Amino acid sequence: MSKNKQQDTVAGNTGPDEELSAIKEVEESKIPLQDEDKSEWQMKAEEYLADLRRSQADFENYRKRQTETQKDLKGMLIEKLVLDIIPVLDNFRSATEHVPPEQRDSPWVTGIQYIEKQLETVLIDNGMQTIEVKVGDEFNTTIHEAISSEEAVADDSKGHTVAKVLQKGYRFGERVIRPAKVIVT
Repeated sequence: MSKNKQQDTVAGNTGPDEELSAIKEVEESKIPLQDEDKSEWQMKAEEYLADLRRSQADFENYRKRQTETQKDLKGMLIEKLVLDIIPVLDNFRSATEHVPPEQRDSPWVTGIQYIEKQLETVLIDNGMQTIEVKVGDEFNTTIHEAISSEEAVADDSKGHTVAKVLQKGYRFGERVIRPAKVIVT
């Protein structure tokens, strides 16, 4: 390649065709590698390729970990919000349970019950589930919290059963975030 062509190529003053011909000239003028040089070059190339693949795998693992971390963080934030809102929902329930009978059909009471239902719907839409507990269910320490116990009239060969539900329990996914508070016999 002439000195002017080399300077133009270095300066970037050439078109694509001129660059291709310059590259071909440089490649043709190379001194052929000895066999020892080829094996050393191939080993280096394989080493660099292995490093590149390792870096790509590391990055892919990092991306997966970040996705999992974000999912876990989102779940924890929603769980925290649910735990903060549940007492408000309990207070709505308590208030509507103690409405005098003559005011049960009042539009005000109906509005309060609507707000309670709307709040419960928001929590359910965000993954909260109510733990269904009925009187007579077998006591389960995983989902129930015994507040007190009553004397059992029947024989004790059977496990404890729920005598009264004091407060609903909730779970978020598979995790119990608040066990149902019950009285057992």
